[in-house]
Order: sequence, then C-alpha cells, then structure tokens
Amino acid sequence: MPFEKIEQYINEKTNFPLRDRYDLPTSKHVFPDGSHYRIEIAGMETIKNLEIMTKEAEKRKVPVHRVISTVKGAALMDMGELKEYAQFAADNNYEVIINPVPSRGWDSGRQFTTPEGYVSGMRLRGSDKVYEWLKEFDRCLEAGIRGFLITDEGILDLVAKMRADGIFPADVKFKVSVFAGHGSPHGGKLLEDMGADSFNPLGDLTLPMLASIRSTVKLPLDVYVSLVESMGGFQRFHECGDIARICAPVYFKIEPGRSEAEMYNAWVDDELLNHLAAHRVKIAQICMEWVERSGLGLVMKAGGEDLSLPKP
Repeated sequence: MPFEKIEQYINEKTNFPLRDRYDLPTSKHVFPDGSHYRIEIAGMETIKNLEIMTKEAEKRKVPVHRVISTVKGAALMDMGELKEYAQFAADNNYEVIINPVPSRGWDSGRQFTTPEGYVSGMRLRGSDKVYEWLKEFDRCLEAGIRGFLITDEGILDLVAKMRADGIFPADVKFKVSVFAGHGSPHGGKLLEDMGADSFNPLGDLTLPMLASIRSTVKLPLDVYVSLVESMGGFQRFHECGDIARICAPVYFKIEPGRSEAEMYNAWVDDELLNHLAAHRVKIAQICMEWVERSGLGLVMKAGGEDLSLPKP
C-alpha cells in the first residue's frame, strides 16, 4: 500500500493528528469552573502529611485541588485511618485519588522489579489480584473515598462499566496513572472512551507531543512539572505557562523525591514524607509564579463542583 493512502486515511477518516503538533495550538477546553490549570500534590500517604501540606498551602496561598494518596496502597491503612483521611480531605475541599492496592511492585510476583521487568507494566496479575483490588476498592468507598488511581486498562473497563450500571456511585472518578504507560493521542482517546476521568501521560513528553494529545481528547490531563529522580528527575517550572495554555484543562502534577520505591512502601520514614509534603507545596507556588509571569491570561480558581470530594 502506498504510504500516501495511509496518510490520507488518518487525515480524512480519523480525528488523530498525523504528526505531533509543532504549531502548539491553544487548547479550546477548560475545567467546568473556567480554570485552565489546577494543582495536584502527589504522595500524601498519611493524615500528618495532609496536615503539613495544608498548613504550607495556607502559608503560601496555594490552592490545592487534588491529592494523590496512599500510592503505597490503601490496604496499609486501617478503617479508622481511612475514614479520618476522607473526613480531613472533605473538610478542606481536596479531591482525593487513592490507590487501593500497590499492585506489581509489592505483589508476590517480582518480575516487575527486575532490571528488564519494567516493560511488563503495573497491570494486575490474575483474577485473584483483580478480586483483591475490588475488595479494597469497596472498603475505600465505604470510608467515603470517591477518586481512584488506575494502572490497568482492564480494571478501568470493568469499573467504568460497573459505574455506568449503577453498581458504584456516579460521582466516583477514575484517574489513569502514568504507570499505565500511555503517551499518544491514540492511547489517550482509548482511555477517554473507556471511561477515564483524567489521565497522566508519560512524564517526559514534549510540548508538541502533549499538544497532539490535547487535539484529540477532552478529558483533563495530569502533566508532571516535577518528577522523582528514579523516573528522570526533571523540573518543568519554566514551561508551566505553555503547559497550561496547550493542555487545558490540566493538573500540574508535583512529585519530587529520590524514587517511588523509597517513598511508597510499607516502612517509609514519616519524616521524609512530611518534609516532601511541604516541599511539594513550595514547588506548586513556583509553578503558579511562572504561569503568572507568562502573561498568557491563564486562570486558576479554587475548584468547582466537578471535584469528587470524599463523602465520609
């Protein structure tokens, strides 16, 4: 088949761009409250982390819209801790995205932790593990949590259908993790069609790559502006204005640290997480300052009714 026919098909029969969008078009979309961007702070593993983050956010006048919680797995919180976490977040208007179980890195299978095992992704292994995920998901729902981190498209397909059929509350949200490994408009559209409410593209995508995703999908993007050392360690403060303009609606995802394995495990030092809770808010303030310096007239509000706050 002549390549011209392939180009013609993509251009005329699909909504996907043929190339990355080097023209960097301004997004036509915003959050329901009119905001172009919001702040997402990752790694809030305990109530103490949330308290420290909240105090720092108040001091720096940083609105935090969403917290990514229990990356090490909600299974490591007892029911009282889960309910207390949900109540604190609800009282402070934080949308909580929780990881029910830590999956591959802490599973009984260890392939993912080998030098080449990372290519197998963070998807669940076997029906028993899916069943365990669903049981933990149900426990989190009972505690009042309404936002969930998804690393597996099979799980997304299942729980999105169960939400549509009324098994789960309609206000439950599913955020697809960077560990699902998507970085193209085709992957983003697949996740959107499957019921994702937002998705975290690969952390190292260029602005033209992000623009190509936004030209195809409408759901919010969760874009790393600060990344752990083990995944590259880059900081994109100076690009924040362009990221907000191109990717809106977008969450600035802030997650500095040495490694996921160090920060999110069953025995992590609380002092490290407490330090990072405050440091991540400082980074959010720096990002907001760069958006302001961009002169692009970008808007961020405190948050709207579309935030799925916990319901303890």
